[in-house]
Amino acid sequence: MLETLRSVMRFRKFETDPVARRLARCASVDDLRALAKRRLPRGVFGYIDGAAEDERTGGRNRDAYHRLEFRPRVLRDVTSIDMSTTLLGRRVKMPLVLAPTGFSRIADSQGELAVARAAARAGITYSLSTLGTRSIEEVAAVNDGPKWFQVYVWKDRGLVRELISRAADAGFEALLLTVDVPVLGRRERDVRLGFTLPPQLGLDTILDGIRHPGWTWDFLRSDPIVFSSAISRDAGSSGGVDAMGLAEYVNEQFDPCLTWKDVDWLRSAWNGPIVIKGVQTVEDAVLSAEAGVEGIVISNHGGRQLDDAPPTLELVGPVADAVGDRLDVMCDGGVRRGSDIAKAVALGAKACLAGRAYFYALGAGGERGVDLVLSWLEDGFRRTMALLGATSVAELGPETVRWRSRDRR
Repeated sequence: MLETLRSVMRFRKFETDPVARRLARCASVDDLRALAKRRLPRGVFGYIDGAAEDERTGGRNRDAYHRLEFRPRVLRDVTSIDMSTTLLGRRVKMPLVLAPTGFSRIADSQGELAVARAAARAGITYSLSTLGTRSIEEVAAVNDGPKWFQVYVWKDRGLVRELISRAADAGFEALLLTVDVPVLGRRERDVRLGFTLPPQLGLDTILDGIRHPGWTWDFLRSDPIVFSSAISRDAGSSGGVDAMGLAEYVNEQFDPCLTWKDVDWLRSAWNGPIVIKGVQTVEDAVLSAEAGVEGIVISNHGGRQLDDAPPTLELVGPVADAVGDRLDVMCDGGVRRGSDIAKAVALGAKACLAGRAYFYALGAGGERGVDLVLSWLEDGFRRTMALLGATSVAELGPETVRWRSRDRR
């Protein structure tokens, strides 16, 4: 009997590393999300996972990918798959950019540094948020790959000019100008959970921290959180803007007077490519092209600003038809698999941006979690191309997908 069992079974080696053990049980971004939900305090997870008001747009971003189906072709030689593409004039490994996420150290003490290192290893473009908790220079020191810097045109134009000058000096290749935050959206999940930036201590938050000892221990052992990408070089040398001053600082700096003229101002201060992030209509895509920017990101801020804004994937085709020959069209919101990237590219996007996918991974397993999710996205994109019968990104066209008959085309 023992010999029979040996012939069909083998014992799994026990993994002593708790992080590796946790990640080994995950097979998808949804699994990483569930793991992050268990590991992180409720308010922290809600900040990462939540969206504005009733969170309809956040959900519809994801649902749109489910409503688009493939039209695979067979009996094609897919021995060699080329996932590379040209983005903003540079040849890149695959049509994926890691979206900027603020306050990343809320998920893991390494924050942006962990993500930047993982992106460099994977050869994927990384973008740093102005509200990042690691400085422009710190990120550049650990990532020698393609990097973009996300910027808001704040009231203090002198500060903005200094930030983008630092980004240029540090080797960042493009600016992501976020334009969908004239004011902050209302995120009611944060209200219900009592979560603020900075977090306010109370009996509930203390008990929540006790229930999540791994996160709490990591958080307490780490350096104080400062927002060193959002402040001047001189302030950065003295420690940056601490978490206690963030809310007041941000509310003071967001400029509701931002107009297309400010895009012209930004061009005067930056010599590289400019990408407008937050386009949500064909009309604004056309105006972006007329403004002479090199790219746009169809984005509703992951559903975190205006609830009932359009799902981004539904806009890719119309926007690409209108301006795809004049600038690079990208999209974000809802990307969870490599197959999602293939769908967006098939509709006309040059690339996708993904943020929550790696944010969940960071909360679930730190830097190794990010490594894992990036490998999944790469493998999934390559596998989807092969199963579609496409050997290059150029072969991913509108004929490879279709909206389900009951859905909007």
